[in-house]
Amino acid sequence: MKCLLTALQCVHFHLTSTLQAIYHLKWYSYCIFQYLHSFHLGEPRKYDPTFKGPIYNRGCTDIVCCILFIICILGYVAVGILAWSQGDPRKVIYPTDSRGQFCGQAGTPLETKPLLFYFNIMKCASPMVLLEFQCPTTQMCVEKCPDKFMTLLKAYTNKEDFKYYKNFCKEGLEGLTVTQILSSGLCPAMLTPSKPFTRRCFPALDQKKGGEITVGNNSKFDDGEGNIRDAKDLVAGVKNATVVIEARQVAMKIFEDYTQSWYWILIGLVIAMLISLLFIILLRFLAGIMVWVMIVMVILVIGYGIFHCSMEYVSLKSEAGSNVTLKDLGFQTDFSVYLHIRQTWLAFIIILAIVEVVIILLLIFLRNRILIAIALIKEASRAIGYVMSALFYPLFTFALLSIVIAYWAVTAVFLSTSNQPIYKVFNETACDHSRKICEPANFSTSSMKAECPDSKCLFAFYGGETVYHKYLIGLQFYNVFLFFWCANFVTALGQMTLAGAFASYYWAFVKPDDMPAFPIFSSLGRSLRYHTGSLAFGSLILSIIQIIRLCMNCTKFLLCCLKCCFWCLEKFIKFINRNAYIMVAIYGKNFCTSAKDAFFLLMRNMIRVAVLDKVTDFLLFLGKLLIVGLVGIFAFFFFSGRVKAFENTAPNLHYYWVPILTVVVGSYLIAHGFFSVYAMCVDTLFLCFLEDLERNDGSAERPYLMSDRLLKVLNKKNKPEPAE
Repeated sequence: MKCLLTALQCVHFHLTSTLQAIYHLKWYSYCIFQYLHSFHLGEPRKYDPTFKGPIYNRGCTDIVCCILFIICILGYVAVGILAWSQGDPRKVIYPTDSRGQFCGQAGTPLETKPLLFYFNIMKCASPMVLLEFQCPTTQMCVEKCPDKFMTLLKAYTNKEDFKYYKNFCKEGLEGLTVTQILSSGLCPAMLTPSKPFTRRCFPALDQKKGGEITVGNNSKFDDGEGNIRDAKDLVAGVKNATVVIEARQVAMKIFEDYTQSWYWILIGLVIAMLISLLFIILLRFLAGIMVWVMIVMVILVIGYGIFHCSMEYVSLKSEAGSNVTLKDLGFQTDFSVYLHIRQTWLAFIIILAIVEVVIILLLIFLRNRILIAIALIKEASRAIGYVMSALFYPLFTFALLSIVIAYWAVTAVFLSTSNQPIYKVFNETACDHSRKICEPANFSTSSMKAECPDSKCLFAFYGGETVYHKYLIGLQFYNVFLFFWCANFVTALGQMTLAGAFASYYWAFVKPDDMPAFPIFSSLGRSLRYHTGSLAFGSLILSIIQIIRLCMNCTKFLLCCLKCCFWCLEKFIKFINRNAYIMVAIYGKNFCTSAKDAFFLLMRNMIRVAVLDKVTDFLLFLGKLLIVGLVGIFAFFFFSGRVKAFENTAPNLHYYWVPILTVVVGSYLIAHGFFSVYAMCVDTLFLCFLEDLERNDGSAERPYLMSDRLLKVLNKKNKPEPAE
């Protein structure tokens, strides 16, 4: 009850805040507008009878940044080649024995030995394991893990047992006694029943009722040195050796779920793509109707979500244990457990109710602005009708981004695996050379071995002392930075290309006669030929901000307010870049000049920007939300087995939320890709519309170029030419 009252108070607070924000929106916008108007925001555009859209006689812009970008790209290619020549991805695929050899690698003597065996797993309980990620015990590659208890002392006296025991020993046992074998470290003192996990042999520990730990159904075992020990003594070693065992288990289950459901996930994403394409096509011909349909459908989908969550909440009332709080439950790797808790569904109900009420209130208070936004969307639909190839441009952007991501990932893997094996001295007694670097080839005759007879030279980790290895961290940072720069450049290229194509539509006096034959290709050619420098400049600034934010996210001790400030700065830079690319596409000026012109133009029309443009973005967001909601509901009922018709069709999964979440995120990205064309079209037409209002006045000499539909919504009209 207390939780419900708190939730109602939260809802009341959010509703009150939303109402106040909407009520004061125009007043705040007006005050800010008057304040900024006291500064010089540039001169409005003057009428130019020769201006017919994107200027074709233009020159290259931001040449210095273009040259810098090309040099960095060439350096990026050089880093990739260097990494590919030095790296070895086998280091992340195969486990490594004490000699640095790969277990199970095809084409090597260890091809038939894919598992890693620890001579003494109890030594993995050392705190150094967590620091160096390597147990101070001999490790070797074996064909299969041991499946029974056995000590070297007992196996040595039985021919068959010793033959089995040799599978877990090094070579060179002939003629040696047990004492000599153990002192030379050729065999483990004992074998315990083990099971393979992540290609490593770990003791097969079980826990019986009462908390008793057993291994191979025995609670005691002989450690090979004449001591009888408890099975629980193995726990610490196993726990340290598998410090991330829980996370790996979850990751393996998630991976298995993907292997079982990947084709259904693809079907879900294809459905999302078809629905998105259908929405775009319907928007082209029925923009006004489709916007209202989207609004109503979003309200209905969220309403159904509230209803479904309420039914689940009520159905759990009689179930035992459903009243446990989320705080008492704590973190669980099996996320389906949370769905059996009433408080989870109550939280869903509250969140969906808040979203529903906020959307309804926004629609009520912004209904007049929505009409203007619908007119802009209709105009965008008409523009897309003349530039239909724009609908498929996101596929080109997606292909370029895929290349950038793949190059970054491959280079990162090769860089991280280009180190050399490092061997260190491991010992059980005090030794001055402990943890020092050693060479296994001549360690037996070295002074280290003479001073520390019980020490061993074992593989520790991968590293290196050369100049290349010293600067590996710098190369990794360069790889990450160029990834951000290239990804932002590809996105910026898409924005400028679409902006140039749609601007050529808006400023064409006679459509489509005054438009290029292929608007998208013409705009893409202009962007690459003349404005690569401007694209590189804008994406460089954004990349620097994103890298700083990434570093702040990785260093928790920095103040949260700094992260907030850089988040706001990143959003502002994205906003400025987007509009600057539009102005570059239209006028062909450099990045800074275009950014200044776009900023001043928007500031001179702040009220329209604050209300009209954002309302349009809100309507397009509702379209994305509707597509994600429809596909998400379908995926939920399919993968969860709630519908009997799909019980035999849906795959058996550990976590059915894995494919659902994947489909939901993928559907949003697909919908965003299609709707981004509309968003870019609306933003371009919006800037052109603002310039149209400044350049022209509706007279016969200076007529508005906007459509009659938009003129009607704005209560403006073109005066007819005077009769002769």
